[in-house]
Amino acid sequence: MKWPLLVPLCLVVEAGTPVCGNDEVERNLVLVEKVAYHKGLPPEAVSVMLEFAMSLRMGTTLCPRVLKCMIPATMVPQKAVVRAVVWLSVGKIPISTQVLFLKWVLTMFDLIDGKEQLRAIYGFIFSFITDENLCPFICHLLYLLTRKENVRVYRVRKLLELQSKLGRQPFLLHLLSLYKVFCPELVTLSIPSRMRVCTRKLHQMHILPACYRMNQSSVCSLQSGFRNHSLPWKSTLIRMVKRNDSQVASSISLLPAQMGSLLGSSVALQYLDCVQDESALLRLNFWLGYALHEEFLFCDGVTHNSEESLQFLNKLLSTQHFLQEGFSSSEVFLYKFLNIWDGSFLRPQILGLLSNIPVVPSSQIGQLLFQPLMQLFFTSSIFFKVGFPDRNMTLSGFKDSVIELIHFVGRLASVGLQLEGCHTLLLSFVLDFYETVCDTFLKYGLPLVVMPPAGVFYPALLATDPVSVDRLAYIMYRYKVNLTSAKSQGTVAEAFHISRQTFREFNHYIIIMVNCLWNSRMFQTSNLDMKLELRRQKLDVKSDCAFQDPKSWNWYLEYLFTQGWDGLQQFVQSNVSWKTAAEVRCPDVPSSQES
Repeated sequence: MKWPLLVPLCLVVEAGTPVCGNDEVERNLVLVEKVAYHKGLPPEAVSVMLEFAMSLRMGTTLCPRVLKCMIPATMVPQKAVVRAVVWLSVGKIPISTQVLFLKWVLTMFDLIDGKEQLRAIYGFIFSFITDENLCPFICHLLYLLTRKENVRVYRVRKLLELQSKLGRQPFLLHLLSLYKVFCPELVTLSIPSRMRVCTRKLHQMHILPACYRMNQSSVCSLQSGFRNHSLPWKSTLIRMVKRNDSQVASSISLLPAQMGSLLGSSVALQYLDCVQDESALLRLNFWLGYALHEEFLFCDGVTHNSEESLQFLNKLLSTQHFLQEGFSSSEVFLYKFLNIWDGSFLRPQILGLLSNIPVVPSSQIGQLLFQPLMQLFFTSSIFFKVGFPDRNMTLSGFKDSVIELIHFVGRLASVGLQLEGCHTLLLSFVLDFYETVCDTFLKYGLPLVVMPPAGVFYPALLATDPVSVDRLAYIMYRYKVNLTSAKSQGTVAEAFHISRQTFREFNHYIIIMVNCLWNSRMFQTSNLDMKLELRRQKLDVKSDCAFQDPKSWNWYLEYLFTQGWDGLQQFVQSNVSWKTAAEVRCPDVPSSQES
């Protein structure tokens, strides 16, 4: 169906043409509505119909009806929007219709093919702010258009005058807070801290890619205090964008100012990282917050297009890895999403985002992270459990929070190993985690050493597979290297978050391992504490096998070293006094001193 056949009447209709009883007009409008709600209107049709409605060629009756069916298939020409805004100054359009038009502009804002012409008439748009009926919507539109050069003293004064007249209205406060972000010296008004942070993240965001370009203004409403104005068009827009996604993607190319293009360009990301453009970073942060909330939170964790969501999260992860830091908007999203997440939907991507968030203060980490993760961990399958600890830790920020995080994972691992019967797969991933933890001081430069809990140590030591034992031996060797290095620097241990208790735990584990792997004294009466611990961990060891002949034992050990058991070799050489089989003598456990 070609548009030249649908809109000729709108082009030639004369002013004052009657509406009542005009069957030709009704037929054409019904046809326009049918196409608009089914396929959406092409850009040229949007221009024609918007001009027809706002010019009131056939009076005020048809204007609301036309506006309600103005559903673009791809984009909205900014020239048509500018002409429609100018029509507001004629004074013949009813207030209710003016409000409806502004709601339409706010809803379609990210589908407008450019904003330069709208910003060119910023002062003209600002003049409507004195109308109490239009003020909330004008403030919202200005909020989306404002640049630093638009902030002027007389505009700040006008907003303050309106505030004294109307009270501390949210729409006025948010526009003032945005002005204060750009020019703090011009706005002396005290803005609530929550509103300031929100404004810094949400201002000027007209950068959404095709798959997310259906409702930016409504998300801005939900997150920044402006009311949601998109309800008349929202469902139709979502359906239209999903249906025409490929067409939109091919017909809309992102401008250098549209930050959505950054996620697909390593060159642009490198430039952004180098120039540290605060405005660009804030807009990018808002876009991420919008997209994550709209796609995942506002639909209770169930998306309409899982493949689209997968691609989006993978691109976000790639961007964060390139920048080597996470975005604050994705951090806020995760704290909310964990409460509704089922633990399986896009699990690798969600856990990947978790690994990029900075460590939060220890007073908040329990409520924000530990509680929802603990519920997921204990109620999920073995495959979720092995996916949880296998993440790169973010070893930055507050040391106390890092310690709490390590202890938390240790508690989860201990209980998880009991629940899963010391499953080899889960134990392998837990040891992956502690291979990172044991080197926090030397490898990551974080001044702390945290030992694994007994619920992890004993299952690894008494594992039926030799690989786990070898890996535990390597981990304990690296713990010794880290502790020795910390002491050799002549720094007070407590300043490094390494307490005497840490040294006692290490020495205890070393004695247990040497008695188990070397001296065959593991289950003697003196090791009552160990027996009790094994009973508490519900571990059952049937016998203690060892060579009684020291020479045979040393020959066997040398054989193991030639078979690639490097962890065991490093552990024995660093903790046991021994010589080759030809120089056999009874080995002794070295005396490990506490700090």
